[in-house]
Amino acid sequence: MNDLSSAPQPERLRKPDWIRVKAPTSQGYGETRKLMRDLGLNTVCEEAACPNIGECWTKKHATVMILGDVCTRACAFCNVKTGMPRAVDPLEPEHVAIAAAKLGLEHIVITSVDRDDLPDGGAGQFVKVINALRANTPGTTIEILTPDFRGKMRAAVEAIMAAGPDVYNHNLETVPRLYPTIRPGARYYASLRLLEEVKAHDPLVFTKSGIMLGLGEQRLEVHQVMDDMRTVGIDFLTMGQYLQPTPKHTKVIEFVNPKAFDAYGAIARAKGFLQVAASPLTRSSYHAGDDFKAMRAARAAQADRAAGRS
Repeated sequence: MNDLSSAPQPERLRKPDWIRVKAPTSQGYGETRKLMRDLGLNTVCEEAACPNIGECWTKKHATVMILGDVCTRACAFCNVKTGMPRAVDPLEPEHVAIAAAKLGLEHIVITSVDRDDLPDGGAGQFVKVINALRANTPGTTIEILTPDFRGKMRAAVEAIMAAGPDVYNHNLETVPRLYPTIRPGARYYASLRLLEEVKAHDPLVFTKSGIMLGLGEQRLEVHQVMDDMRTVGIDFLTMGQYLQPTPKHTKVIEFVNPKAFDAYGAIARAKGFLQVAASPLTRSSYHAGDDFKAMRAARAAQADRAAGRS
């Protein structure tokens, strides 16, 4: 019998120059960090070890992660803690609104951990956060990045859509073939159905989804994901390089060259997405405010062309 413990392990791939970023040291970064601490808010920027945290926090852009910092799933790519979450913080919606006001955010992204332990999957907290933002910072556009609300999807989407977010994001993360190992607690087609359900409630809401590259996916598989997204009317596609947060997480199979990202982006635009962000450092909320403005302008231009006003 082979001794697997003594078998040679594959070396961890060395990061290429195009994926390296400087450590955050700016005053703006420190001020954003302090504000999040003072309000008791979690951010996906920190919990997911985002490589863009220095740049974004320097500009006072932070993506708030509601419903605590402990997830009920254990995805192989994600750095967020897994376990039994604490009770939902009733002050969280108001604190998010205070943070948005103090940071002067024109556009805010709200995400969450998975909360399979809650009867509504956490949808009610998304609603409360949206309502608090509308009441306190009415000029701020709101983008939400939700989990799949496994087994509770229709009721969750209905409640959230009634609150009126400007952008509804749910990431597919990878190609269907890799779900059993990369995203075992989720189902690819269930995620597609969620995004289709969002459009059914409001065809004018912007929908968004993203995938990571470098997990062993094949080029034609990525093209098929794009087609699946367009079938359910997704407006905005993000594509970024997967980075292994710790040695216990799934390994990087490939560091995808920036030129390959450019090629994927060109194909996605040809397939009809209103907005595409494709680069090694792209993440769901990276430059989200600027991308929202560009997406809104693209839709307006599209409407003008359809009406013969171009």
